[in-house]
Amino acid sequence: MQGEPVESYPRLAPEAERGAVRRIAVVGEEVLHRPCREVTDFGTPELARLVDDMFATNQAADGAGLAANQIGVDLRLFVWDITDEWGIRHVGHIANPVLDEVPAGYRRLVDEYEGCLSVPGPYRVVPRLDRAVVRGRDKNGDPLVIEGRGYFARCLQHETDHLNDRLYLDRLTRRERRSALREMGESRDEVLARRAARARSLGK
Repeated sequence: MQGEPVESYPRLAPEAERGAVRRIAVVGEEVLHRPCREVTDFGTPELARLVDDMFATNQAADGAGLAANQIGVDLRLFVWDITDEWGIRHVGHIANPVLDEVPAGYRRLVDEYEGCLSVPGPYRVVPRLDRAVVRGRDKNGDPLVIEGRGYFARCLQHETDHLNDRLYLDRLTRRERRSALREMGESRDEVLARRAARARSLGK
């Protein structure tokens, strides 16, 4: 939890229990295609509520992570709740994240399928570094350093991309991007219906 191991953690994160499900923006909407603003007001009820709502929205959409601009708020903030390939669950949030530069000798790109809640439906192979370290602050303004490997590293890079106005589609060739957008058009309604049903099952 927030980079620190805990003995146990509830299946549904407390933030998701408290939060409300919000609409997720879809590729093409302006809020996803401009850099986000720094978080400057820490320790406020408004920021805590935003984090709760992001957890609830991510849970309802069965996501790994969610950036604030994906629910229409252009702040440098994202949350995650994922289980990596080693069976370790990672749960947390970070504001104003900055990815460390990985030294050349330690840079290993891994090609894996990647999806996005703002691109409902398609998955495509995206090369990402297999290690990531991100630095920022929690909702109270306390400093955070989060390190991830494998799938979790991919999540940290994917969500930081969102805050810098990039989607995974932007890392594809033009042909792959067109193919993914066609597939999204075919599957979008079904995916959104599944999300709505999941939100109802969570009482949201």
